[in-house]
Amino acid sequence: MENSLYVGLSGQVALEEKMALIANNVANLNTPGYRGQNAVFKEFISDQRRMKEDVSLTYSYGQYQITDPGPIKLTGNPLDVALVGPGFMGVQTPDGVQYTRAGNFSLSSKGELITSTGMLVADQGGGTIAIPSEAKYVTIDEKGVISTDQGAVSNLMIAEFDDYQKLEPTGNGNYKTDQAAKPATETRALQGKIEGANVQPVVEMTRMVDVLREYQAVQRMMQSEHERQRTVIQRLTGRS
Repeated sequence: MENSLYVGLSGQVALEEKMALIANNVANLNTPGYRGQNAVFKEFISDQRRMKEDVSLTYSYGQYQITDPGPIKLTGNPLDVALVGPGFMGVQTPDGVQYTRAGNFSLSSKGELITSTGMLVADQGGGTIAIPSEAKYVTIDEKGVISTDQGAVSNLMIAEFDDYQKLEPTGNGNYKTDQAAKPATETRALQGKIEGANVQPVVEMTRMVDVLREYQAVQRMMQSEHERQRTVIQRLTGRS
């Protein structure tokens, strides 16, 4: 196989991965706290020891998240929380504490604060948050302190990090990281509101069309190369 076909194939694989991320962004347009993901690619130089020239291929280097804040929407639900600033809220998962921007919370049958997927919301120490069943109202201040008419109940875990690109999405709006969480100094909580997804539908659809056109262009190039090779073989063998 000629090098041009290897190059074209590597480009198509990269474009497929890019399309998958864009499609995921579009699918999460209405997901609270969702942060868009973009693909990152690098050049890989294949050392062709028996060839005169090396081959420049494309490979996926990973992905990075769009860190711009999403729009804040008023819900009026006293258990909903939106964050203004770079921080994330802690969530208990089977794999340990993870982090989310999706603050559309509710109460479990036990009166514990949970996410929309049923995960327990973590307090400042990593424990659970329970609201007394006899509480007449719930308030959440800008520092994440949760109070009722009976006094302070708990405090949301609001964490900040040195490098937000090192937060790895795990699904359901959660992220994990090996970084040490820092106390929030630049983030405040807003009660009765949630943050929407930070992706723009028109931008994502435009990117999707662009990737499709790039894929088709590479496909045409590979088809032309295939026809060229077939023509050469036919001429060399004397076959029509």
